[in-house]
Amino acid sequence: MGTDQFARLAGLVAFGVLGFYLELPRPLAELLAKPWDGFVLPFALALFGAVATPYISTRPARQVRRFLGEASLAIALSGLVGLVLGLVVAALLAIPLGQLPFPFGALLPSAGALLCAWLGTTFFVARQREIVALARSRGLRIGAAGNPAAAGGAGVLLDSSVIIDGRIADIFATGFIRAQLWVPGFVLIELQRVADSADALRRGRGRRGLEILGRMQKDFPDTVKIINEDVPGVREVDDKLVRLGQKLGCAVMTNDFNLNRVAALQGVVVLNINELASAVRAVLMPGESFRLLVSAEGKELSQGVGYLEDGTMVVVDDGRRHIGATIAVVVTKVLQTAAGRMVFTRPE
Repeated sequence: MGTDQFARLAGLVAFGVLGFYLELPRPLAELLAKPWDGFVLPFALALFGAVATPYISTRPARQVRRFLGEASLAIALSGLVGLVLGLVVAALLAIPLGQLPFPFGALLPSAGALLCAWLGTTFFVARQREIVALARSRGLRIGAAGNPAAAGGAGVLLDSSVIIDGRIADIFATGFIRAQLWVPGFVLIELQRVADSADALRRGRGRRGLEILGRMQKDFPDTVKIINEDVPGVREVDDKLVRLGQKLGCAVMTNDFNLNRVAALQGVVVLNINELASAVRAVLMPGESFRLLVSAEGKELSQGVGYLEDGTMVVVDDGRRHIGATIAVVVTKVLQTAAGRMVFTRPE
């Protein structure tokens, strides 16, 4: 038996018993004169319970579980505070409401508790940013003040360059990023403009980005979200991302070097896929040997050039005569530049 079916059965019994309970105050003579009248209200309430109980119990509970699983720590704490304060108000109202005549005195305290709990939770969740800002101004730290991806509660804002690059889909699929990925609406608009560009190259890049984003939303519907947050008064997309990162207290993921520098200067955590790729490249030491396909000519007369699987350029001294062949090479020097890593080798 599924949870909804069990809830319907429980609602049928509970509301039916409530109907009989509400019929008890009627005079006994009236009940004996018209015995079937005593079953009308219990039957109606039992039917209502069988139909409506899943909509007021199991289905809202599933939505709450899904919300709590996706919500940040700040939202969860704000909701908890609102729930507690709502129940306190309900407890104070229960005393005068309990003095009302039957059946109001029996029903209104419970209804008031539900209403106050819902209003308190809704209000505090809606105002959670102001509450978090007030708490931080008092010296408390709620949410991820450092790296939100490590905290797992906040999200990570995606720049259009990361979406077009495409590697974020493979990285996220590995599970190294545990935070939600947020794509602001203005970034999506920028992708659409690139996809509609008159330039064939830009148009292809934009369509690739939209395709990757659509695939990620299909594969990870609960963790890749389009958010409608905007920054009024700011026109540039990069500036909006930085301001939004400050506003939400979350990281920005980008491959844009300038955005990386600007965001870091303004205290926004930046996750750069190019830096990640450089950090996980295989470390080659002078004297190591490996096999390499020499695919092109080098700048010098006798040099050949090949590439590792991660894209690292390998220069082969005296390798021009081996172009098109896979040969064994020995590392002579590894050079780290601003553009990336270069490996110098010679035929073994």
